[in-house]
Amino acid sequence: MTRRAGPAFLLLAATLLAAVAQAAPPDAEPFDIAIVGHTFPDELGDADLKRTIARVDREKPAFVIAVGIKSADEPCSDKLYLQRKALLNKSDHPLVLVLTGDDWTGCRNSAGRSNAIERLNRIREIYYDGQEALGRRDLDLNRQSTITKFRSYAENAYWEMHGVLFATINLPARNNNYLLEAGRNSEYEDRLVANRAWLQRLFGMAKRRRLAGLVLFSDGDLRIHAEPGFSLLAGFSTKQDGFAETRRLTRALAEKYDGKVLLVDANREPPVKGDPAPGTVTWRGNMGHVTLQGEWNVLRVAPGSEQLFALRHDEAAKAHGQPKLPVEGAPAKPPARQVR
Repeated sequence: MTRRAGPAFLLLAATLLAAVAQAAPPDAEPFDIAIVGHTFPDELGDADLKRTIARVDREKPAFVIAVGIKSADEPCSDKLYLQRKALLNKSDHPLVLVLTGDDWTGCRNSAGRSNAIERLNRIREIYYDGQEALGRRDLDLNRQSTITKFRSYAENAYWEMHGVLFATINLPARNNNYLLEAGRNSEYEDRLVANRAWLQRLFGMAKRRRLAGLVLFSDGDLRIHAEPGFSLLAGFSTKQDGFAETRRLTRALAEKYDGKVLLVDANREPPVKGDPAPGTVTWRGNMGHVTLQGEWNVLRVAPGSEQLFALRHDEAAKAHGQPKLPVEGAPAKPPARQVR
C-alpha cells in the first residue's frame, strides 16, 4: 500500500527546496557597480556631477552608488539638495545615495550655530521619501525606517542581487560625528544604537540565506584591519574613537559569517601610517576593505568565483580618477592588485 504524503510533509519539503535554491543559486554572470564619490570643486559641482553620471551610465552598471550630495564648502540649503537630487535622478541606472559628513555634520545656521541634525532630517525628507532608488530604472530597497523604532534612519538600506547583499550605513567621516564636548553626543548615541541593530540584521540575514557576500557602503573608514586598541585620535583612548564600537561589532559579526565581507568607503581624511593606497582592496580572513579614489570607480562582482570582488581600473583613466572596464571582446586586463 502506497501512503500519500500529507500536507505538512509537502509544506516542509517545499520550504527545504526553497532554502536550498536560495543558498545555492546558479552562477550568474559577473556584473559591475559604478561608485561615484563627490570630489568635485564647488563652483563646478553640477557640471562635473552631470558629466560623471553620463560616463558611468555608458559602463552599463547593474546600479550606481553615489557617495555624497555636496562638498564641504557648498551651502547646506534646500535649493542645493533639491538641485542635486534632480541631477542624480538623471542616471539611466538605479542610483543609491550614501550620505557623507560633508552633507550635514558641518552645517550651521545664520547665527553660526550647528544645525546638523535639522539638516540631516531635511535630507531624509528630500532623498528617502520612498522605498525605491533614485534614477530612471527601478530598484526596490529595504530601509531601516520600516522598523518603527528606527523610523528616522531611512538612509540605511539594503538590497540583494545574485546571492550578494548590498547595504548602506550612515557612518560619516571625521570620527563618526562623535563630539568631544560633554553632553553633545545625542545624535551620535542614537545613531550608534540604530547602526548596531542594522548591522546585526544584515549579517543575520546574510548568514540565514547563506549568501556569498555582503558589501557595506559608507562615508567613514572603520579601520576594520586596525590592531586592537587602535584609536583614530592620536593621544586619546578608544572610548573617544567614534568608530571603535562599530568596528568591534562588525569584526565579531564577520567572524560568525562564512561569506566574504567588503567594506567600501569614500574617506578623504589624511592617511594613517601604513594605510594601503586608495583603490587597493586589502583582505584579512573573510573581511575586505577599500577606500575609493578619484571621481568614480567600478567594482566587479563575480558570483561563484573565488575572487568575488575586484576593483578594476584602466591605467590611463586611473590617473584622472576615471576607471574604465575593458571593451567587450578585448583581451582581459589583470584585476587591480589585491593585498591579503
